Amino acid sequence: MAEKIILASGSPFRKTLLVNAGVAVEAVPAAVDERALEAPLQDSGVSPEDVALILAEAKATEVSERKPGALVLGCDQTLSLGDEVFHKPADMEGARRHLLTLSGKTHQLNSAVVLARDGAVLWRHVGVASLTMRKLDPAFIGRHLARVGAKALSSVGAYQIEGEGIQLFERIEGDYFTIVGLPLLPVLAELRSLGAIDG
Repeated sequence: MAEKIILASGSPFRKTLLVNAGVAVEAVPAAVDERALEAPLQDSGVSPEDVALILAEAKATEVSERKPGALVLGCDQTLSLGDEVFHKPADMEGARRHLLTLSGKTHQLNSAVVLARDGAVLWRHVGVASLTMRKLDPAFIGRHLARVGAKALSSVGAYQIEGEGIQLFERIEGDYFTIVGLPLLPVLAELRSLGAIDG
């Protein structure tokens, strides 16, 4: 008998990925201040992958403490260019700066997932993808952002690979699910090994 999984996220996209894969899931967003958790990590030498893991773990454990007995999946994604970690742009000017900075360079998307029950971590994983953006003309960036609009503000890189954002890239290494924020194959494998889904 499959177990209902709680997704500690308000992301409709992550929920859809799980539902499409046949996983019964309920979304319960975590009451976690991500920026406050992240602030002390910024100058501590913690890697961008570990920042994503720490945030995913905080979300999973917070919700699992509120939902006794439930299996909770926490997720977080960081975008890193070298040692610099990017956050979702606050406005269109921030999105423009993101794209100008990433233009012509290779950045990493670090997608962390953590499973927890009753406040205890059962499993953690980080999927990493490398994305090389083509050299973008500033005028093209302006036109691109005008077309995609506020959607650019909903992701750390100011692009959606599943939409027009794909046009910004010349090379991608890594799986689609990791790029969109949920390394689905490792998650499904772990849910099967825990007996939470049929396998």
